[in-house]
Amino acid sequence: MSSHDYRSTEDLMKIAAFGGGFTISGGPRSTEDLMKIAARGATKGARITFTGMGSRATEELIQIAALGQGCIIFD
Repeated sequence: MSSHDYRSTEDLMKIAAFGGGFTISGGPRSTEDLMKIAARGATKGARITFTGMGSRATEELIQIAALGQGCIIFD
């Protein structure tokens, strides 16, 4: 569990929008929330790692990755 897992999606979006990188557990969050975080991170090139993504459908990962524009790592 990451120290940022307790933060709200809105807080993570703000951090990412300013270029802050972090690692969070992606499993418990909705695909929509991860897409929002990824898109915000892409605006400043933030490096964001989503862990626990093994059970997600490939199509979901593609959607998140597309919005992240190379800034997202699935671990």
